[in-house]
Amino acid sequence: MSDLQLKNHTPDENGLIHRVTPASAGWSYVGFELYRLQPGQTMTRAADDREVCVVLIGGRISATTDDATFKDIGERDGPFDGKKPYSVYVPAGIGLSVTAQTGVELALCSGPGGGGFVTRLITPDDITYTKRGEATNTRHVYDILPETEPAHSLLVVEVITPSGCWSSYPSHKHDTDDLPNESQLEETYYHRLNPAQGFAFQRVYTDDQSLDETMCVHDGDLVMVPRGYHPVGTAHGYDLYYLNVMAGPKRVWKINTEDAHRWLLAP
Repeated sequence: MSDLQLKNHTPDENGLIHRVTPASAGWSYVGFELYRLQPGQTMTRAADDREVCVVLIGGRISATTDDATFKDIGERDGPFDGKKPYSVYVPAGIGLSVTAQTGVELALCSGPGGGGFVTRLITPDDITYTKRGEATNTRHVYDILPETEPAHSLLVVEVITPSGCWSSYPSHKHDTDDLPNESQLEETYYHRLNPAQGFAFQRVYTDDQSLDETMCVHDGDLVMVPRGYHPVGTAHGYDLYYLNVMAGPKRVWKINTEDAHRWLLAP
C-alpha cells in the first residue's frame, strides 16, 4: 500500500480513525483528524498555535470552545443526504470540546493559526454550492471555508462526484509558490462511497514521475497529496464524496493544469 494512503479501520477508544500531522506526513501545514463518536462520547482538543475547522460529516453534536457554545447542531445523517454540513471555525489559542448527541462522523481540519480571527459557526446557509464540469467530468462542490471567508491558512471544501465520473480533473497541481500562476498548498482527501462497498481510484504524480502512485480507495480511506497532480475517478454505480483540506504559505487556491490535458479546458 502507498505511504500516501491511510486505510479505514475500527475507531480507537477515543473514536479516532485517522490522524495526520505535519510531522507524520513529512510536510509543513495541513493537519487532519477523523472521529466516529458514539452518542454521549466527547472529544476534546487543547488550545495550541493551530486553527481548526470542525466539519460535521454526519450526526448531531454540541460544541464548546473557550469563548462560545453551539448546542445541538447538525441536520444530516451522512454526506450523501443531499444536505450541506454544519462546521465550526476555531482560531489558534482556543480549546475545543465536542459531545456527540447521536452517532457522529466528525473531521478536524487544521493549519497554522494567526491573525485576529474569532470562533464562529458555519451553517449550511453560509456554504456556496457550485456545479463543475459536464458529462463524466461532473462534480458538485461545497465551499465550507474558501479563501473569501476569514481564516489564517485553512481552505476546506466538500465534493460529491457522481457514479462513473472523474474529479480533480483535468489533472491539476498546486505545489509551487508562483503566484499569480500557481499557489503552494498541501492537501488531504477523505473519501466516502455510496453504496459503501464501492471503490474509486486516485493517482498522485509529478511531471518527472519522481512521485507516481495510483491508489484504490475504499469507503473511509484517506489520501495525502504532498505535491503533484491528483485526479480521482469513481466506479460506475458508486457516488464518491471527499473532504479536502488545504493549507500552505499563502491562503490562495491557484491551480496549474497538466499541459497534456489542457485541451480539455477549451470551450
